[in-house]
This record gives sequence, structure tokens and C-alpha cells, in this order.
Amino acid sequence: MSKYTGRSAVVTGGARGIGAAVVRALAKEGLGVVIADIREAEGVRLAYELGGDVSFQHLDVTMEHDWTRVLEAAESEYGPLAVLINNAGILDLGGVAEVHRPIFRHVLDVNLYGSWLGIHSAAPLLARAGGGVIVNVSSTAGLMGYSGLAAYVTSKWGLRGLTKAAALDLAPSGIRVCSVHPGPIRTPMTAGLDDSVVAGQPIPRFGEPDEVAAMIRFVAIEATYSTGSEFVVDGGATTGAAILTTPSAATDFPVGL
Repeated sequence: MSKYTGRSAVVTGGARGIGAAVVRALAKEGLGVVIADIREAEGVRLAYELGGDVSFQHLDVTMEHDWTRVLEAAESEYGPLAVLINNAGILDLGGVAEVHRPIFRHVLDVNLYGSWLGIHSAAPLLARAGGGVIVNVSSTAGLMGYSGLAAYVTSKWGLRGLTKAAALDLAPSGIRVCSVHPGPIRTPMTAGLDDSVVAGQPIPRFGEPDEVAAMIRFVAIEATYSTGSEFVVDGGATTGAAILTTPSAATDFPVGL
């Protein structure tokens, strides 16, 4: 019997992409998993496909009453909350000078405020259950800058900082809080990007949702000595730039450079 038998998990943005892969991974650990999303048709279909202790609840992460209802449903159906995965997120294009104010605010509301509201709502339940884990899905855009993505970058850096603050604040209650930072992953969000985006990476391909889910599962289930920590799944995208030289060109560099 798994140590998570009789406990629940909530995965926001769980109806498709990375979130759906995380739902599948956590369900295998014996957790009762709630798919929490605004995409009702996809969420219900995934819950039906997986069966067992997996169900769907409609969740707008910016609405406190939605959070209250979803968390109550999770505990009522499957037992005390053990895991919260803050995965829901949106992306809109626009640099700092071009992005419209309502768009900038909306991205922050979903990606950052929505995650804070989830932590704020779930923390008392996790504490009451004797502890648990919160995993915030940030991005490589929370580790470095990207042009033309001002709102998204801001939200993901903010989520990285929120993770640190929450890890410190919630440690006395036995709650671990970590962030996972995916790079370019083959999901609906990246559907319009071609392979040139990843050609210069050490691993020159898009990642798959299952690869990110494997990391999130590790952080939630096995990384028991980690909190406030950052886990990167990016094909080496944030490692740096390789300088390519031919053997003859290398001799042109001064000795000792």
C-alpha cells in the first residue's frame, strides 16, 4: 500500500499538456487526484479515461470560492490533501512597451496570483493533515529573460520568488514547496513553434509532457530533503551558449586565454 493511499492531490491546468501527464503520474502513486481546470470537456474526458480515483472539478484559479470548493471536494472524495500542483498558466505576446495593460494584468492574475491563492487556500489543509507538498510549475522564463514576453517572464520570476517565501513560511507546518522550470515542451502552448527554437540546445529537441511530469512526480514524492528548491527540465537551454570552433581556429587564440 502506498503511503499516499487515502490522501488527495489537486493538479491545476490538469486537463491537457503537462498537467494531464502529471495527473497520470500521481494517480499511479495511489493518490486520489482532482483534475482542476477551466477546460471542462477535456478534463471530464481525461477523468473518464483514467477512471479509478481521478475526477474533474472546474477551477478558475483566480477565484477564491472556486479554490474552496475544489479543495473541499478533493478531501471529501479522497481524503486529506497531500499534494498541490500549481500548473495552470497562460502566455501572451508583447514586450514591455507594447503589451496592453489588461493583458499584462491577466497573465499575472492567472500565473502568479492564482498560484498564491492556491497556496493560501491549501496551506491550512496540508498543515492539518500533518504536512504535504506544493509544486509550482514556473518556466525557464523564471530563470532568464525572453524578449517579447514581458508579462509571462514577470509572472514566472514572481512564482519563483513566491516559492522561496512559501517554503520558509510553511516549513514549520511540515509543508515542502518547490518550483519546476520546464523549457520548450511539446504542448498546446508551443504548438506554433518550429524546431529552430530548440536547435541550439545541448539536447536539440522539444521536451515531452511526460518528461516534465516525471520531474514533478520526483519532487512531490521522492525529494523529501528539498524545499525552496528549483528543478529544471529544459534540454540544457539555460546552460549557456556553446562557442563552436574548428581545430585550426583554436590555434588562433592566445596561449593562456
